Amino acid sequence: MKNSKADIIREYGPFPDASSVHGVGFDGQNVWFASGEQINAVDPQSGEVQRAIKAPAYAGTASDGKHLFQIGEGMIRKIDPHTGEVLSAIPSPGGAGDSGLAWAEGTLWVGQYHERKIRQVDPETGAVLRTLESSRFVTGVTWLGDELWHGTWEDDQSDLRHIDPQTGELLEQVDMPPGATVSGLDNNGRDQFFCGGGTSGKIRAVRRPARS
Repeated sequence: MKNSKADIIREYGPFPDASSVHGVGFDGQNVWFASGEQINAVDPQSGEVQRAIKAPAYAGTASDGKHLFQIGEGMIRKIDPHTGEVLSAIPSPGGAGDSGLAWAEGTLWVGQYHERKIRQVDPETGAVLRTLESSRFVTGVTWLGDELWHGTWEDDQSDLRHIDPQTGELLEQVDMPPGATVSGLDNNGRDQFFCGGGTSGKIRAVRRPARS
């Protein structure tokens, strides 16, 4: 198992009217983050909030490139990012205990915080297709290429974990500095992760570990 220290290359925020960062998602252009009562779009170049959508947004955020998916009030809502319209909704598998959210190849991947689990979910029916277990509290979830990663946050310590998507085996771990907790997680599709910083109100860009 590979282990390394996080290389934080940029911090965004804190942001106006957002005391905490919950879920984090990237749509190929903007970094979206959940701040409780709304989802906010941040330009990753300028670091400025471009716009916001009102929605219950206390946990994971994800994008399939066309739509946003947001966990809030025990539901996963599919949202049109241009109009803010809720197009559909399914029950979140762990109710209020769910945390991270990712989209990959037609399904949703849902982190369950205290249960230390990740569940693969059918986005149309909410049916659970697969369950993976972690040894720590699970926060954000993301796919970087064919790699499944999730964040942890326990005892004010966080790390990023690359796991086997079939077995949940830990393959690689990136340790965050003390106090740099991870509440949400996504990536830019290439070389960096976007990590929600919880009550710090920040988003941290972390370099993807080099591949040999």
